[in-house]
Amino acid sequence: MAGSAVAGGRLSTHVLDTARGKPAAGVRIVLFALEGDLRRKIKEVVTNQDGRTDAPMLAGDALLAGVYELVFHAGAYLRATGQAGEGTLFLDEIPIRFGVPDASQHYHVPLLISPFAYSTYRGS
Repeated sequence: MAGSAVAGGRLSTHVLDTARGKPAAGVRIVLFALEGDLRRKIKEVVTNQDGRTDAPMLAGDALLAGVYELVFHAGAYLRATGQAGEGTLFLDEIPIRFGVPDASQHYHVPLLISPFAYSTYRGS
């Protein structure tokens, strides 16, 4: 991955279920680094009862400047919570691609989901 690491930076995320008004526990999240046409898997986690990961997705020397993608496996979560059936889903895997221009910063990329909509932002 292009760029250099600077101690102190980190990447974190969490998932909120806006339809149910609570954290989304049990959501599988896969983190990729994007380098040109290459997509390299870095980490895979599942959200805890608070809808968060137990540790940052990346921290310190592991976070480099560059382009990343978080893929949230929302469809499995929506089915598990009874919000979606077995057929084709409107939302299934939700990719969020974002850049890290300064690896010394904190990048928080949350996902707010419902069966028919999602949003994200750079949190704190």
